[in-house]
Amino acid sequence: MPLKSDTVEAAARTLRLLEELNRHRVASIDVLHRATRLPKSTVVRLMKSLCAMGYAVNDPHQGGYSVASRVMSLSYGFHGDPLVVEAARPWTLAFTEQYQWPLAIAVLDRSSVIVRFSTIPQSPVSPFHGTINMHLSLLCRALGRAYLAFCPVGERSMLLDMLARSKEPEDRLAADRKRALTLLAAVRKQGFAERDPMVEPRSSGTIAVPIISDSKVLATVGMTYFVSALDRADVVQRYVPLVKALADNIAGSVASLRQP
Repeated sequence: MPLKSDTVEAAARTLRLLEELNRHRVASIDVLHRATRLPKSTVVRLMKSLCAMGYAVNDPHQGGYSVASRVMSLSYGFHGDPLVVEAARPWTLAFTEQYQWPLAIAVLDRSSVIVRFSTIPQSPVSPFHGTINMHLSLLCRALGRAYLAFCPVGERSMLLDMLARSKEPEDRLAADRKRALTLLAAVRKQGFAERDPMVEPRSSGTIAVPIISDSKVLATVGMTYFVSALDRADVVQRYVPLVKALADNIAGSVASLRQP
């Protein structure tokens, strides 16, 4: 039994390290150590293994490690993207091509949302390197707030009950149901969600809206930007209407794809 447990732990550490590496163009041992909280000696050993297997490369000229093309093989067997992701892909790609800022599509995954598609690779001004498969808080992140604020009342109540039992720091607000509901009501009133201003990195911001079909939130779509490039008034006046129109177009495409 101990051998089996050790084997599982080793695999978990390796996958956690690979996931973190995928979020950076180049990452040093120190960056990976701080992000994963794994001992530096473990990070060094696992990175050597990933490089030997072709999943990572060490480029001294760039100052660290980066993922290699073989990581793409890990997704070949995955066919679980919901219909909304398929519908969103051409609309989001066209948006980023025109306005440059990256977009993300997130769907509910138990008590958080998970990013299933992103135009970060197509954006020349993205604050992030990669967000695919990142789980985001329903109460602190824009993509999560957009889901929780606009989903049906019964679903919202159930999700808040789940979050209230969570031990995650980002879910603490759920323990104060009145305050949480007040926040979500404010999001619905303004028609879009924003990231909690205390969430890092504070150099960027995100706006998000729901993609709704038949009174159900299928997913959320969000745009991330540098706060040094756009002030909030510009974002609200110019980009919020564009992202809302984008969500409507995606919902329309979902309806078309559902037709026999």
